[in-house]
Amino acid sequence: MLSFMLLSVLVASGKSFLCRCPRTFFTQSACSNSSEVHPDMSLTYTLKHTCGGSLIATNWVMTAAHCINNKQTYRVYVGKYNLVEEEAGSLAVAPEKNDVALIKLSEHVTLSDTVQLGCLPPAGTILPNNYPCYITGWGRISTGGPIADKLQQALMPVVDHDTCTQPDWWGPILRPTLLCAGGDGVVGGCNGDSGGPLNCKNAEGVWEVHGITSFVSGLGCNYVKKPTVFTRVSAFNDWIDGVTRPLHIPADPAHYGMAYNNGIQSHSE
Repeated sequence: MLSFMLLSVLVASGKSFLCRCPRTFFTQSACSNSSEVHPDMSLTYTLKHTCGGSLIATNWVMTAAHCINNKQTYRVYVGKYNLVEEEAGSLAVAPEKNDVALIKLSEHVTLSDTVQLGCLPPAGTILPNNYPCYITGWGRISTGGPIADKLQQALMPVVDHDTCTQPDWWGPILRPTLLCAGGDGVVGGCNGDSGGPLNCKNAEGVWEVHGITSFVSGLGCNYVKKPTVFTRVSAFNDWIDGVTRPLHIPADPAHYGMAYNNGIQSHSE
């Protein structure tokens, strides 16, 4: 059974990096406007929103590894409104406890004016301190508060690695493959935002998915000097390419740290 699922997860669309990112992505409102274009998706378990994610190809979704349990059945919803069912079949989790996973949909999502692909930044890209980025997701709107019923967004400037590893910030637990944003005590990610994107506009005006929401402080979602922590996407370009590259079957599948689940279902707009 594993060999059949292995073939399924590796035979990907040739469109893996043909992103069609909008140049105008966000308004300044807290609640995302229905006319905006997003790569966001919702990963649900028992019909409840569990995590977010990003559509990076018409049949590949990027999310956080801690959102995935291969003993559970999930549904993946792509788009923000009028979500329609698709099917998904398998997933890949990065090795060495890195918090990034890829879900392969069994059918391609139909792109539209409001559902398009997220662009990945160039490999190794490091954003400077205070670079303006936006978190989006359906997570709790405050510590202990309700899950959002509409896609939310918030401006969260990047906190550089030197600052974020200071003892009174996150300290040495912050690995080089992680990225911090926020930390002003006012705005931050929260439970339910995990797996969703941190979107940042590049010099050409194109939005890129620089972060995958990973964790917040146990002290609260909006705690001073405890910014939201993201998996830095630019540290995993080679791994993402190795998994999604069409007809690429590695000699040693364990190199890609893959875990498989043929019980995933998905939905798209």
